[in-house]
Amino acid sequence: MEEKTLIFGHKNPDTDSICSSLVMEKFDKNLGFDVEAVRLGDVNKETQYVLNYLGIEAPRLIDEVCEGQAVVLVDHNEFAQSVNGIEKAKIETVVDHHRIANFETAEPLYYRAEPVGCTSTILYKKFKEENMEIEKKEATLMLSAIVSDTLLFKSPTCTAEDKKACEELAKIASIDINTYGLDMLKAGTDLSDFTPEELINIDSKEFVSGDFKVQVAQVNTACIEDVLQNKVEIEKAMTDFMNQNGSNLFVLLITDILNSNSQAIVLGDIPVFEKAFNKTVENNMAFLEGVVSRKKQVAPVILNVL
Repeated sequence: MEEKTLIFGHKNPDTDSICSSLVMEKFDKNLGFDVEAVRLGDVNKETQYVLNYLGIEAPRLIDEVCEGQAVVLVDHNEFAQSVNGIEKAKIETVVDHHRIANFETAEPLYYRAEPVGCTSTILYKKFKEENMEIEKKEATLMLSAIVSDTLLFKSPTCTAEDKKACEELAKIASIDINTYGLDMLKAGTDLSDFTPEELINIDSKEFVSGDFKVQVAQVNTACIEDVLQNKVEIEKAMTDFMNQNGSNLFVLLITDILNSNSQAIVLGDIPVFEKAFNKTVENNMAFLEGVVSRKKQVAPVILNVL
């Protein structure tokens, strides 16, 4: 067991998971705690853009924790989305902006969850509440996470608090939000060198309702048709994933960040998806106009049906 308390976001980490882990590490170290930010998967291209911009390394990779390991969870709470062994870890803190599900601890903990668009918005508030100085590096990490999770404020998950936090952080970081944000988002849309197996795991989460397991993956693009050129191979990768993981339904969202729409590839229990969205799935596809948020517009809609 490691002596340090480990801080991490969810599996298949996105920009918020990585950035919030690093920011939470700084926050806790400022308070005198012995902590280390780690990650539960590969860094995607969007996040790598942020790390390159700052000239910093990604947190080290782990795939499991030992019994009794002290941990801090950011940007998630569901055990299915967390590290292997999380059930036996000592969860000390959670900072999150998602639904609370399949979560249980043996001891009391500090738990902070708010209905905002990004975990880093909550961390920004924590820095302010402690009258703790926000340095340029942490400001850049937090605003990057907010831009990512809100798709530059276009997502329905975006709140006034997210915008306010991002604007204040941009002043500290001396960054033009629109220019930097668009460059960062575009960096994440380069999918050319991903295999179909890698593509469906860039940003993928499992949601469980009873015995029903739903996998919802999402990729951002500037051209949906470019991604669909490999539709047959993508569907095979999705089928293989479902067989290996016992998934009942797999939804891949191909999200157009410029026009704020998503094309969904749907496999498995298609009637559940059709009932949820009142859509007919044709050739394993359905177009979801105005849908860009897995957290607010997709996962809860499917779970409500279940």
